Amino acid sequence: MHPEKDKPPRRSGIYLLPNLFTTAALFSGFYAILAAEQGRFEAAALGIFAAMVFDGFDGRIARLTNTQSDFGAEYDSLSDMVAFGVAPALVVYNWALSGLDKLGWLAAFVYTAAAALRLARFNTQIGMADRRYFQGLPSPAAAAILAGAVWIVTDNALSGDYLSWLAGLLTTAAGLLMVSNFRYHSFKELDVHGRVPFVVMVAVVLGFSLVVLDPPIVLFVLFVGYAISGPLMTLIQLRQRRGARRRERQKEHD
Repeated sequence: MHPEKDKPPRRSGIYLLPNLFTTAALFSGFYAILAAEQGRFEAAALGIFAAMVFDGFDGRIARLTNTQSDFGAEYDSLSDMVAFGVAPALVVYNWALSGLDKLGWLAAFVYTAAAALRLARFNTQIGMADRRYFQGLPSPAAAAILAGAVWIVTDNALSGDYLSWLAGLLTTAAGLLMVSNFRYHSFKELDVHGRVPFVVMVAVVLGFSLVVLDPPIVLFVLFVGYAISGPLMTLIQLRQRRGARRRERQKEHD
């Protein structure tokens, strides 16, 4: 009698629910590329923001339903590369960077390569890095900055040659921030299941109200502020460390 034959057959397959949201994020990024090719840049920007929403749900649903898998993690990374790496670069290129000729496609490629490097570094640091922080600007936030800029300009019908140069600088800066060593809050330590003070709920309602007032401007300002928070937090930590070293030296001299 063979013990292997007595074991129940191992079930193969993938978890459907979290991967549906990942597929929706992938489709949103693909839609953004198609919309940009057709000159519908506002729809393209909305597609990228929709991908962010779906991407925010897939991992949380997988954890809530205990359906995490290696397949889901790899599929999520590939989806992120399309939705937050390739799609924003092509949207901005078709929108403004094409007017810069070689400099335009170079800026778009720098952003795309930076997104790939950012995701590869993140995948190799899973289980080792501090969950409270991200190293480098997360690719969804970088994509939101570019999509927000496109949305603002198209919504307000702005025009001018300066937009191509601003888009090039913004695209390159977002790419470099992704591969930087700046630390960004991940907000993973927030307990959404526990009780919170009443003022927190008031702040959430006010936040939604601000977004509804002028979605493109508010979202763009929020994500630019998040992008700036990394360098600021790094500078503050450096000053604190230098101050601590000075106090230690003073104690030694005293």
